[in-house]
Amino acid sequence: MPRGRYSLHDPHDHTPLGEEHFHCAPGPSGWRYVARTTSPSGDPTGSVDLAVDDLGRPIRLELHAADWQVRGAALDGVTWVRTDPTGTHATEGNVRAHAFTGTSPAFLVAISRLLRLTPDSPETRIRLVAFTDPVLAPLTVDQSWALVKSEAHATDNGPLIVDEYQVSALDTGERHTVHLAGDVVLSAPGIELEELDTPPNVF
Repeated sequence: MPRGRYSLHDPHDHTPLGEEHFHCAPGPSGWRYVARTTSPSGDPTGSVDLAVDDLGRPIRLELHAADWQVRGAALDGVTWVRTDPTGTHATEGNVRAHAFTGTSPAFLVAISRLLRLTPDSPETRIRLVAFTDPVLAPLTVDQSWALVKSEAHATDNGPLIVDEYQVSALDTGERHTVHLAGDVVLSAPGIELEELDTPPNVF
């Protein structure tokens, strides 16, 4: 069960946004990721709990940020309930999308699991519902994913397979690179892996 810490920053101006302290593991139904987020000063800011099934579909998502809460799952596309800080208003949403995304590295792992690309696969389009900080506002986005290459890197625990993905935002044409090793994000825009106490799980 890998445990570790990501640092998060604004991908454009590199302003520190805080850290995500996580642990993740495969389970009987798929894969689960649990994390708590902190501000640059170390104060708690929220949490992430994502579980996906063997096919990578989100079977449970729970996000907390700035006293806002989102609970969601794959149901007729994806369905979610967003609750305001007072707890008096809850709004339900549903979009014909494949999965969720957001600032957490967990979503990159889950999307790669859902797409199951190989270096021979064509670029694959995917529709996602992104929950944007700081109030977890839902936004539907379209992306294109391609697995550029998979390389084995020697480590003390044997070879580590690193997958390099190219991800394109279809509304802006902006492209960026994501490096994954199993269920851990090594690097991505706004994300750096700072600590990891055990090797990643291999799907």
